[in-house]
Amino acid sequence: MKIVLCPNPYRDRGLRAAQFARRVLERSGGETAVCLPFDLDEGSHLELPADLPLGRLTQELDGADVLVCFGGDGTILHSAREATPRNVPVLGVNLGSIGFMAELEHNELSLLSRLASGRFGIERRMMLDVTVRREGRPVFTESALNDAVVTKGAVARVLDLEVTGDRVVISSFSGDGIVVATPTGSTAYSMAAGGPIVEPTAENIIITPICAHSLHAKPFVLDSARSVGIRLTPGGKKTAYLSVDGGRAFRIQPGDWVDCRRSRQVTRLVKLTGRSFYDRINQKLGKA
Repeated sequence: MKIVLCPNPYRDRGLRAAQFARRVLERSGGETAVCLPFDLDEGSHLELPADLPLGRLTQELDGADVLVCFGGDGTILHSAREATPRNVPVLGVNLGSIGFMAELEHNELSLLSRLASGRFGIERRMMLDVTVRREGRPVFTESALNDAVVTKGAVARVLDLEVTGDRVVISSFSGDGIVVATPTGSTAYSMAAGGPIVEPTAENIIITPICAHSLHAKPFVLDSARSVGIRLTPGGKKTAYLSVDGGRAFRIQPGDWVDCRRSRQVTRLVKLTGRSFYDRINQKLGKA
């Protein structure tokens, strides 16, 4: 079994966790490769082990059986973008602050021995395809495991938004923006904006307004078969920005349609511990 280890060097200082995991896996008969999730900035003063060969993630994922990420949810989301199209399951090791998507904590690395012997399960997570259409033509396309967020820029002004489901208007409101989330993403920005927590294996689309200037703009939970549309009210001069899974912002113009619908792709997450979603929620949110 080939297992690719992908540590965020800003979280895993000196790649100590990745090196420990490598020893655990190789003692258990696994084949390993170590890759960074991104290229380091020029002038970076991070100290990396000189005797540890580092491969390229896109190359090592070809033929890989599992990808193990070390960091926070951002690292998992970033790496899953490469793993999901290759149908490689992802296991997260939390080295961040909360880590809802992580299966293991940093003190549980010895459990990785179960990977090499095949003693693990797979959980399938729904994704969204997000497309921006301008005058009917697609000008931006991305897939989301967590969410698509439309927000205002740095200027302190509200957005006038229209939200549709299957081209039927659900809500029109003024506010700071909107989150369209998967069940996996319901514990991220959507939850912080007042949206509901949805079990991550469910198949729904969650719509959560951000700081709406209206008593009637409430979160909605839709069937996954719906197509969600968002647009700035035509005729205005305001601009907004779209970010998918916390990625680089794309500028939206008045009249653009942001289309969010269920993707044919799914992200496969590795389950090792048997902890339930509710155990994890109570642990991460500081209760029980």
